[in-house]
Order: sequence, then structure tokens, then C-alpha cells
Amino acid sequence: MENKFLYTENLSVGYDRNILIDGINISVNRGQITTLIGPNGAGKSTVLKTIIGQLDKISGTVFISGKNAEGISGNELAKTMSVLMTERMETELMTCADVVKTGRYPYTGQLGILSEHDKSKITEAMELTRVTEIGNRNFNRISDGQRQRVMLARAICQEPDVLILDEPTSFLDIRHKLEMLNILKMLVCEKNIAVIMSMHELDLAQRVSDRIVCVSGKGIDKYGTSEEIFTAEYIGKLYGITPCYYNENYGTAELEKPCGVPQVFVIAGGGTGINAFRNLQRLNIPFITGIIHENDIDFPAASALAAEVITEKAFEPISSENIEKAAEKIALCREVICCTDKFGTMNIGNKKLKEYAQKQGKLKNYH
Repeated sequence: MENKFLYTENLSVGYDRNILIDGINISVNRGQITTLIGPNGAGKSTVLKTIIGQLDKISGTVFISGKNAEGISGNELAKTMSVLMTERMETELMTCADVVKTGRYPYTGQLGILSEHDKSKITEAMELTRVTEIGNRNFNRISDGQRQRVMLARAICQEPDVLILDEPTSFLDIRHKLEMLNILKMLVCEKNIAVIMSMHELDLAQRVSDRIVCVSGKGIDKYGTSEEIFTAEYIGKLYGITPCYYNENYGTAELEKPCGVPQVFVIAGGGTGINAFRNLQRLNIPFITGIIHENDIDFPAASALAAEVITEKAFEPISSENIEKAAEKIALCREVICCTDKFGTMNIGNKKLKEYAQKQGKLKNYH
């Protein structure tokens, strides 16, 4: 199948001839998902609206499937590009199935008569997005999440080469967010289409995207793979997070750590401490934690939220020096929370800390 794609050359976008973002040069290949990320108001939606022609470009060129978009007829463009934007579609007494059917109009001619092939494409799209059971319901009387899936079905049955979406997961619960992204990934892999979209959920964008476009409000700040973009240093810079507690391995961010003298020592490890760390943060209680191996799943959250983390090298047994250091910290705290009751060869030192805290009358098991 021909590798059709969408790309821009020196595109400038904005409102009332006032440039918001200048010199946009991005491309989207078939078989790839390209995602725009960036702060609110940076211009992600403006870029997408200009690409689809909803907003007039100030300068530059948009190419779709190798052709200048300005030279493509409306009907031909509708067969090439499907669009799912955040604006609510206004309908009059239309069922969900009626809305999905409009995706076939570029193929039906002026009379709008649906062929058996058209009907099969509508059925396929509705089954894929799991909206078949609400097909007979009034489109204006369903939830925002259901409406989003109906609109995706409409876009899919249009059989596009390029699918453009603005915040497609905004109104969806976590189950339907994942379902939508799985559908997009399937379309990219199995039908070889190009997808370009904007997203706020960085963890999901990191997982689903082949290429990331970073929109800063002044321009396209960076353009690259997820591995190149999603680092704590860069995400902190892009979103103005100071200090930045973004974890590039999990695509998550933590709130700012509590200030003040640590009152609690948390014995953790193996992922057992994360909930305790976040609970103490919510209660604004400064804490120390340890002894945590540097490759432990607890380590990123501990580093972000604890006043101090006593660490051990990866794959090494806890040293006597670290046990002594932790015991000194326990002596200074009013309370010790132990999040685990499982101790192996590498973390047997934490069992000793638990026993020490118990003797000091400071131990409190975390549940």
C-alpha cells in the first residue's frame, strides 16, 4: 500500500493575522501516531484546526497524501481525512447510528443512498468502537464519553488515510481511554493510516505515540520519539514544572514534597511504600524512607516525595553502614511506618530496622 502522509512546510498559524506559532514543519507517515503535547493554550488545537482548514493559515503549506491541501476538492478531502475535534456536533433528532452514517456520505453521491458496502462499513465501525447497543438512541441524550465513541465510529467508517483528533480521550473514563487508544493503534497497524492528535495525558501519549510534537506557545519546541521527549528534565522545561517530579519510566508526575523537619520514617521496598508516601504527602507530613534499592519500584516516588531517601546499590544486600544510618534517622523521628512484612536476602537489613523501631516503641504497620 502506498505510503501516503501528511506534512507541513513553514506553516504559520494564529488568529486575525496575528501569528501564534511560526515555521511549523511536521510530518505524519502512514502507520504512525504523531501526538501534539504542551501546556494549555500553547496552540495544539490551533495547529490541528489549521491543518484541517477550519482556521485559515497565515502562511506556509499543508500537504495531504502528497498534494497541496488547497488543491484538493471537499469530497476528495473527505475520503482522505477524517476529523474528530472537541467541539460538540449539533444534531436534530438524529440517532447515534444516523451520526455514524454521515461518515459514508463522501461515497454515496448526491442522493445519499447507502450501498450494502456502506452499511457493512458502518456496522464494522460501530462494533469496533462498541456503540452498536446505543445505535437507536438520540445522539443528544447520551454521555460525553459515548458521544466521543460515536464520533470516532463516524470517522472510522469514512475510511481515511489520515485521522486527525483533538483531545480524543478528554471525556472518557480510564477503560474507554484505553479502548480508544487501542483502536487507534489497531487502525495504524492493520489499516496503515496516519494519525495526528493532541493529548494532555502524558502517560498515555508516551505509550501510544510513535512521534511527539512539543508545542510551547512560541513554536514547535521539539519533535522526536517518545524516548527523546519524555525525560524529567525536558518535560519539566516544557510545562514549567519547578521542581520537576516527572518520572520518565512510568510517565507520571508527583506533587511537591512536604517541607519541614521529618516526623516519620517509612520502611518500604518492592512497591509497598508508594501509597504511604503519597498519603503522607497529602497530610503534609515530611518523612524519611529507606532502605530502598536504586532499582526498586518505590525509588522514583520516594525520591520525589521524601525529605531524604536512604538507598542501597541495585542488586546489593543492605550494608551495615546503611542500617546504622537509618537507625540514627529513626531515633530522630516520632513514628516508624513499616509497609512490608516480607524480607529476603537483599533487604534483610530492613527487617533489622523494623525490629529496632519496635524496641523503640515507634513501630506502626501501614494498612
